[in-house]
Amino acid sequence: MSAFILEKLCRGCKRCVNACPVQAISMLSHLAVVDPKLCIECESCMEACMHGAITFTMSEERKSNG
Repeated sequence: MSAFILEKLCRGCKRCVNACPVQAISMLSHLAVVDPKLCIECESCMEACMHGAITFTMSEERKSNG
């Protein structure tokens, strides 16, 4: 599973964008967006995020919606 951005916690600091070794994260309207086709699940973005806005586990809410 690729990284998932928790939009309510993302502050648009771009630390995750800079940390991603495969450029799988871009910014869209001041929020980070992950391209799941490019994500290699290295967790560098999650480690770089100071706001805890990146996860690799799907929440129960997202499971039921998708």
